[in-house]
Amino acid sequence: MTEITPSPATSDIEQRHYGLDWLRLIAFALLIFYHVGMFYVPWFWHVKSNYASPAAEPLMNALNPWRLALLFFISGVALRFAVDKMPSARRFALSRSLNLGLPLLFGVLVLVMPQTYFQLRQSGEFTGSIVEFYPHYLRGEFSVFTPTWNHLWYIAYLLAYTLVILPLAPLLRQATRSRAFRNYARSPAMILLLTIVPFMVYEATVMHWFPITDDFIHDWGQHTTRLTMVLIGFLAAKDRGFWQSVDRLVPATLVLAVALYGANAFWMQLGLADSLASGIAHLAIQVLYAWTCILAMLGLGQRYLNRPSKALRYLTGAIFCYYVVHQTITVVAGYYLTELHLGVWTEFALLTAITACGCVVSYEVGRRMGFFGIFIGIRQPARPASKPEPVAPGLPEAAHCPQG
Repeated sequence: MTEITPSPATSDIEQRHYGLDWLRLIAFALLIFYHVGMFYVPWFWHVKSNYASPAAEPLMNALNPWRLALLFFISGVALRFAVDKMPSARRFALSRSLNLGLPLLFGVLVLVMPQTYFQLRQSGEFTGSIVEFYPHYLRGEFSVFTPTWNHLWYIAYLLAYTLVILPLAPLLRQATRSRAFRNYARSPAMILLLTIVPFMVYEATVMHWFPITDDFIHDWGQHTTRLTMVLIGFLAAKDRGFWQSVDRLVPATLVLAVALYGANAFWMQLGLADSLASGIAHLAIQVLYAWTCILAMLGLGQRYLNRPSKALRYLTGAIFCYYVVHQTITVVAGYYLTELHLGVWTEFALLTAITACGCVVSYEVGRRMGFFGIFIGIRQPARPASKPEPVAPGLPEAAHCPQG
């Protein structure tokens, strides 16, 4: 690829992306809220409310295509900043393996186990105590796969992508200095329209052959989409032209996001003819909707959230712990609350409050546990550095209903 010397207008950005820090928090908050919502929609999930109905589906469908894609993009940005300032690739890989691998291992062996226990209790497959359940959980003696990682699949995938990208970092940095990438980054139209092409190809091919399973070995559909989103974030992280283009796109992406969501809902309602042209058009609407939502969030975050605060500093340290513990809290609380028949709104309010409070308490207890806090996603203090690390490791979702 032809190299060019960047001008001041297109030079790399080195300062912290506070707007992305905030967006990462928002995306994780939406994820937690989404899992509360999974308790109330008819889609398969671990436990279900007595009040489950299709009423919440429009809101869930609005979030589903882009909520995880945004986190994977931000993860790519965070990875670029972290790798660029880390003198030793080996030490970086070890640090990430500990900070992501230990919560994953603890989650599979301990933290996620109650989710499966209450799922099987509600279905009637197991009636004993949780102490009696645990040996069977480890031996995998049920209709569902155990031991399992459920919502913690994200940690395994992110760790794997980090280890894949790490040795490629020098080549990826070189690619961002190429004329082709600079032209792409400076063109709002190319960012909006060209970026969706690989995802349309994935949806029409590999996602069709390998549907979402959260089974790491065979989940090639997810791997293509999620790894691509991390790579886009890694490449775009420091390119001034890209972020200027994203800012210019804000009005268009806000309008397009609303219009495309409406078009997709209208399309599904009418059940239009299942022809090749119709399928391609519908696929383009779905993928473009997800990408315009992400671009709109990135643009708004850059415009209005790019500033530090004490709340941001606290929540940045807490949010990964919240992610690790939240679903177990939701499943256990939901199982018991729905047996009380309190009414849908009382139950929903209590479930949301218990989940939020449980996350806060878990973090406050965990941060006082020293090294052992790492097992619930609390990062250990790093050695002093000249600059703070941009975004803590954080999370494309195709247009599918997730299982975790």
